[in-house]
Amino acid sequence: MRILIMNWKDLAHPAAGGAEVYVQRVAEAWVARGYSVTLFCAIADGRSAEEVSEGVRIVRRGGRFSVYREARRFWRETGPSHFDLVIDAVNTRPFMTPRFVSGVPCVALIHQLCREIWWYEMPVPVALVGRFWLERWWLAAYRHTPVLTVSESSRQSLCDYGLDHVTVVPEGVEPLTRPPISRERRPTILFVGRLARNKRPDHAIAAFKRVLATVPDAQLWVVGDGPMRVQLERKAPAGVRFFGQVDETRKRSLMARAHVLVVTSVREGWGLVVDEAAAMGTTSVGYDVPGIRDSVKAADGELVAPNPTAMAAALTGVLGRTPALQGWRGGAVSWPEVAEAVLLAAAESNPDAMADPALRSGAPA
Repeated sequence: MRILIMNWKDLAHPAAGGAEVYVQRVAEAWVARGYSVTLFCAIADGRSAEEVSEGVRIVRRGGRFSVYREARRFWRETGPSHFDLVIDAVNTRPFMTPRFVSGVPCVALIHQLCREIWWYEMPVPVALVGRFWLERWWLAAYRHTPVLTVSESSRQSLCDYGLDHVTVVPEGVEPLTRPPISRERRPTILFVGRLARNKRPDHAIAAFKRVLATVPDAQLWVVGDGPMRVQLERKAPAGVRFFGQVDETRKRSLMARAHVLVVTSVREGWGLVVDEAAAMGTTSVGYDVPGIRDSVKAADGELVAPNPTAMAAALTGVLGRTPALQGWRGGAVSWPEVAEAVLLAAAESNPDAMADPALRSGAPA
């Protein structure tokens, strides 16, 4: 099978995140099964217009905004004769493939919606337009297109916008084993994420200040970087340590040493850090918001109302318990399982277009 994925970024892009990891790992799993996979995305500084990464052909055209126009041009140049399936990976602004892709089945992959995030990341006039008109108008093009998403929360949000064919597929995670290291002697809270307004790291620090009233020797580790870092460092109380960006080995070590992970995002598609922490034997306390509620429930963590006071009360309770000696599995599954689930959902969503048994079974074609 020949698969084309459209995603405005790839892993080489400086703004790459969890959605790009998802796309790349699924693509690699398909390549391992004998499929031909092309990823179309925007230009990344210092990278060639075309290259092969782990067997995935990467085609880069256009910039942050022109990549959508270039995607249409690329499709006109190649078209249905070169591909058997198109995956439209939507990251806020979609490629609008239902308006120009024809002749092959097309499926949209939407991890999450912006909705409330508009208020945190955009000035008020833009946020108003985005929240109440732009996002709804964009997604209207996908009303009758098969759509895949990674949580029940995101499925419900998409249905609220009028999309009528939305299927939940699993989130993926690398195989993780807890390293043989001890917990910190001091009660330790961990925040992992981009230091941006929609992740609300300031809420994590505000909750930590309240925790100190009953657990005075507690400490908070903040892992990640972003536009709020300078402001947060300036206002953080004693006991808060900023690590910046760290590699995966370091991140897992910190997760294994901490006693609890705090998750304060406005919303997520899923919340993979919850699964990673669970694999290290570290429970999560998260805000009861879309995406986070799905991953925290699946990993047997605790959900609280989205405010620092409720978060502090729950964190204090967790810090008073003996932490687990080994990790456990959350709701995410292996990448080969995710790749199989995505392909099966695509086939079930397009029974006529993917009538070939090889396409429906996932067997190489």
